[in-house]
Formats: sequence, C-alpha cells, structure tokens
Amino acid sequence: MDEFEREEVAAVDLADPVLVEGLPGVGHVGKLAAEHVLEELDSEVVERVYSTHFPPQVAVEDGETALASAEFHAVTPAGGRDLLVLTGDHQAQDNTGHYGLTDTFLDVADDFGVESVYALGGVPTGELIEEYGVVGAVTDGDRVEELEAAGVEFRDEEPAGGIVGVSGLLLGLGERRGFDAVCLMGETSGYLVDPKSAQAVLEVLQELVGFEVDFGSLEERADEMEEVVRKIQQMEQGTPTPSDEDLRYIG
Repeated sequence: MDEFEREEVAAVDLADPVLVEGLPGVGHVGKLAAEHVLEELDSEVVERVYSTHFPPQVAVEDGETALASAEFHAVTPAGGRDLLVLTGDHQAQDNTGHYGLTDTFLDVADDFGVESVYALGGVPTGELIEEYGVVGAVTDGDRVEELEAAGVEFRDEEPAGGIVGVSGLLLGLGERRGFDAVCLMGETSGYLVDPKSAQAVLEVLQELVGFEVDFGSLEERADEMEEVVRKIQQMEQGTPTPSDEDLRYIG
C-alpha cells in the first residue's frame, strides 16, 4: 500500500463547489457539523483516501470490516453552492502524515474544481459555556468583513497556539496553492462531544455558502449532552446519581 492512496468511488460533476472539512478534533465540533450536513442533505461518497499514517485498524459494522480512511462526499443542496464534504474517523498520527494527507486532500479538491475551503473545528475554553461564539481565521484578510457580518469573531492571539492538524494545514498549505481558505471554530469546553458548538458553526457556514439544514437531531443530542453534564456536576458535588449505565452515551 502506498503512503497516501486515493480511490475513486463515483464520478460526479460539481458546479463551483466548496470544500467543507470536518475531521475529529476538539469537542468533535467539525466532525459533528460535517456529518450533520450529510445526514440532512442528499450526498454521495465520491472518493476515499487511505494512508499508512492513519491508525493501524479497521472499522467493523455488522461483522464487515473497512480499512481506516477519509471520505469525500458530493452534496448538491437546493439553492446553494455544491459542497465537497471531507469526513472521517481519524487524523494522522504524525507530522509527516498530517502534511501528506492535507496535500492529498487539496489534490482531490483541485480535481473537483474547488477554489474555496471551509475547515470546521472547535476552540477550547476550558470551562462549560452558555453562549457559543464562532472564532474565525482566514488566508485572505479581505474576507474578514464578510465573515464578521455572518457572526464570526476575530480575536487577537486566539486560538492560542494556532490551529493544529488538517484544519490548520488546509489554510497554511491551501494558501500556498492558491486556495481561499477559512477556518470556523466553535467555542467548546473541550471536555465532551459538543452538538451546540457544531450547530453554531453550521449556522454561520450555511449563511456563507447558501444552504439550509434542519437542526432538530443536533438539538436532541445537545439535550442529551446537557443531561450528561448535569450528572457530572452532581458527581463532582457528591450528589447521588443514577447508575453508570445511564452515562453510556458519553463520547
């Protein structure tokens, strides 16, 4: 197997598509957001990327295995721009893998005619929050005003330490290759999977790109996570809680 290997699954033509990346990260914000788009809109897997830099494992569903990969999905929402959505269960395990995979992802985007990239992720606050802001970063400063009008905040020295992983490299490598790239980061405690932060990011993205999705299932999951948080707070305060079985959906 090659270090980075592409597999075409379906041939489709997309009109002026944008790349939307949602891989695992802080609070699983980007992954939740991207997967919600795929759940709510018609989509089709068009390409997979395999790499020896992914964890050495296979997923198992109903006894059938699948080698670790990242997937590109074609989405053609009514009334908006076509989307090329990048999802997966893993990021690379080392620096070389991050760079090589991101370059491969940009190769795929280039082949589909993508010019604009939206990387989705979370920015940790270290504490539970009530109001979910969306922090932005861009390769082209001329886009700041447009993004601020959509509710994105730009803060000095934040996120602290920069943006790591594929989301950061899509901007860094993307700029060098001529892509217009944006990172949308939802505020999140960083402790748990955060559907509310994912919804905040998606509300901004759909305004910028021009599609609409229903948030009902995300809101239901957010209610579940709020119940988890409540039980954790009770445990910290020494208040008796139901059995561990009731906390099975953490993660």
